[in-house]
Amino acid sequence: MVSDNRRLHLYEERGYNKDIIPKTQEQRNFNTFNYFTLWMGAVHNIPNYTAVGGFLLLGLSPLQVMMALVISSIAIGILLAVNGYAGSKYGIPFAMHLRLTYGDLGAKLPGILRGVIAGIAWFGLQTYAGALALVVLLDKLFPGFADIGGGGKFLGLTASAAIAFFIFWIINFAIGFGGGSILNKFTAILNPLIYIIFGGMAIWGIKVGGGIGNIMSYDLSTHSSYPVILGFLVVMNSLIAVWAAPGASVADFTQNAKSTRSQVIGQIGSVVVAHILFAISSVCILIGASIFSGTQEWNILYIIGQWDSLTAIIFAMGVLLMTTISTNATSNIIPAAYQLSALMPKLITYKRGVIVAAVISVLIMPWKMMENSDSIFMFLNLIGAILGPVAGVMIAHFYRVIHKQVDLDRLYFDTHNPPADLERINKKAYIATIIGVVISFLGFLPGLKVISDLSWFIGFTTAGLIYLILKKFGKRKVK
Repeated sequence: MVSDNRRLHLYEERGYNKDIIPKTQEQRNFNTFNYFTLWMGAVHNIPNYTAVGGFLLLGLSPLQVMMALVISSIAIGILLAVNGYAGSKYGIPFAMHLRLTYGDLGAKLPGILRGVIAGIAWFGLQTYAGALALVVLLDKLFPGFADIGGGGKFLGLTASAAIAFFIFWIINFAIGFGGGSILNKFTAILNPLIYIIFGGMAIWGIKVGGGIGNIMSYDLSTHSSYPVILGFLVVMNSLIAVWAAPGASVADFTQNAKSTRSQVIGQIGSVVVAHILFAISSVCILIGASIFSGTQEWNILYIIGQWDSLTAIIFAMGVLLMTTISTNATSNIIPAAYQLSALMPKLITYKRGVIVAAVISVLIMPWKMMENSDSIFMFLNLIGAILGPVAGVMIAHFYRVIHKQVDLDRLYFDTHNPPADLERINKKAYIATIIGVVISFLGFLPGLKVISDLSWFIGFTTAGLIYLILKKFGKRKVK
């Protein structure tokens, strides 16, 4: 049997850099606790709190929204654990997991869509969103900060926004550049603060809202007339779609798992516990603030900014900024860096990938993308609709086609002399993915909005089933 070290040297000789070579058992240092803390920050962020305001307008009661959030978290945790199995068992990153499914040439397009386009663009957008919160915080600390430069703009940015953006960009870059080890230390500090701050904010919301009874019985002045079951499914689809990118590329983190058991328990436990706190805090804060102010208010930044206590504002805003950094690292910059490394293994290492991704995230001027909210939602819907089918095909291939058995020597073939019988593009996987994407986008047609509301579920299920049918049909044809 070839030793791990000998295998690593062999794969390097075949043209692979150390960042995409399988992690040895000695290199796998993520235990259950590490995974339990990994995703906490990705739940409590500004966009997710705003989304809950939209969920409350679906016609569901506050209690039903809370239940839908928790049920959704179970599905998200299972997605992460199931699609992360290949990484934890074989130590391979997302780029190689993708190659396992689509072939080495076939993996490039979905890899670019997830790691480069979605990862880099969303990194820039999240950084700018965090910068807006930082402007509010700095203006509280240094009155008049928001008016620096007299309101003039350069390339669409005011002076205060530009300063906040680059401060926040440097912090995000540093966490991403440090990789998993720095992220572990960062989340270890962040997670206790999440419980303290958001737990305290939930208590505040209950108090100013007149008690938990008032919040649970709060009647919205306007809402949609979704049936309860459909409302639950819409919430689930929306939350899972937000997790579509990390759900697809989760092997970038599970490759570091000490065991599959540790990542399964850690990821499911982390996501579910985080969402239980999130369900309680988001509903209590948003509805409590709405009752207190007399108007429906879903912008958590505005709610915090109206507090009388500067100390409370600093702590709450600070934790929100930290959760944005955590989300940016786990869901955006780390997957983007690994994917860039996989696309050009001879030129780009993981750290070079972080540099390239971070620089591009500035060059695309994400603040321009946020000038039109419709373009942002179009972008997110596009990525979610594509990555749902991708995850469906990946899971179907790993569990039903190759039955969890991976030949690493064949996966890491000699790039200088590829095997003659190598399937460079898995055409059946491509066909299934494309059909899944097309069906998902039928929801944009008049009268088919229900497909759009359930796009991730439909794309994931359709693509996975079609792929299995094509594989089975292909085998019969050969016989």
